[in-house]
Amino acid sequence: MQKHCKLERQNTGEDPLQYLLHLPKNYEPSSQEQWPLILFLHGSGERGSDVDRVKLEGLPKEIEAGGEFPFIIVSPQCPEDSRWTNELDVLTRLLDEIQSSYHVDPSRMYLTGLSLGGHGTWHLAAKTPQTFAAIAPVCGRGEVQMAESLKNIPTWVFHGDQDDIVSIQHSIDMVKAIEKQGRGVRFTVYEGVGHDSWTETYRNPKLYEWFLEHTKG
Repeated sequence: MQKHCKLERQNTGEDPLQYLLHLPKNYEPSSQEQWPLILFLHGSGERGSDVDRVKLEGLPKEIEAGGEFPFIIVSPQCPEDSRWTNELDVLTRLLDEIQSSYHVDPSRMYLTGLSLGGHGTWHLAAKTPQTFAAIAPVCGRGEVQMAESLKNIPTWVFHGDQDDIVSIQHSIDMVKAIEKQGRGVRFTVYEGVGHDSWTETYRNPKLYEWFLEHTKG
């Protein structure tokens, strides 16, 4: 189940940021047990004002299909005329709001996104490198100059080698740039796969196991 929620923007007059919220099956509001969190950023096709569109691909799609995940999962919707790189401040506020309202383990916060959301994943992680215990950009374009900010964040990159929308070279360049900073990067290349490298990625239980292997501090 994914609950429809909204975060009011501060002093901008813009519409609230809509997002989906998934709580683990055993989550108890009265308990003090802390849970890991995943922030998921969708691709360009799911932008708009109908938050149900976010369920069409990626992690929210897997939740709708009945997948069980031991995480608090937050899936915001980017406005139609925007990009995640324009929304970094409101995403940071969203994380603050979730942490203040739910039992989040601040040492186990993870970030992932596909395509446009992969691009956003690189940028949000570079802007707030102390926030996330691990990140997983999927077929996203990064900027190699961000590598120094990313060097201390465990990273698993996914891309199809036949992607004609976002070239795999973008991921290759990011992996090489981070490795030059002295940090190993896990890199999965799907042979013969085009832009949709996310379906296999988010159905792979090893991704979630890998996330949970990492904690901050």
